[in-house]
Amino acid sequence: MKKNIIYLVLIIIIGVIAFVPGVKEYLRDQFFPIATIENAVHVSEEDYDIELKGINVPSTNLKTFKNKPVFLNFWGTWCPPCRKEWPSIQKLYDSRKGNVDFVLIAMNDKEEDVKKFLKENNYSVPVYIAQSPISEKILPKVFPTTFLIDQHGRIIIKEDASRDWNTETVHQFIDNIIK
Repeated sequence: MKKNIIYLVLIIIIGVIAFVPGVKEYLRDQFFPIATIENAVHVSEEDYDIELKGINVPSTNLKTFKNKPVFLNFWGTWCPPCRKEWPSIQKLYDSRKGNVDFVLIAMNDKEEDVKKFLKENNYSVPVYIAQSPISEKILPKVFPTTFLIDQHGRIIIKEDASRDWNTETVHQFIDNIIK
């Protein structure tokens, strides 16, 4: 009798996951936040059109990074989770800057605060402040938000939380998208 109840409950759970719209996607997003390549969102020509004021590098437009792999991170000096992930971003940059372009955009920040943060921590990852509107497709809703975009404009990874970016998995993603 107890076995039958357990089986019935499992069948109901599987049925809900399989047939109720949105449940499967919600669970996938909760447990597997990395976008799969087959379902990857593409960054369009218009999405790339963002004027960027360079803080520790020359000013540019995000369009200059089109057709190249890009590590795109939105962060702020005022954001504790953003500050927490910076050491791992710096280590990833040090080891993979020849394979992928790094664009870190400081949001809701003053230029002098960003410069002070970079200098105090001896960070050299390229940092910018957006000087034009950011497309809704990549505009972050939380901070930090990071995208790994391949040379075709596909968003391979979208992470809207702090994480350790200097892991073997991230290195493998970068190595695979530059092939």
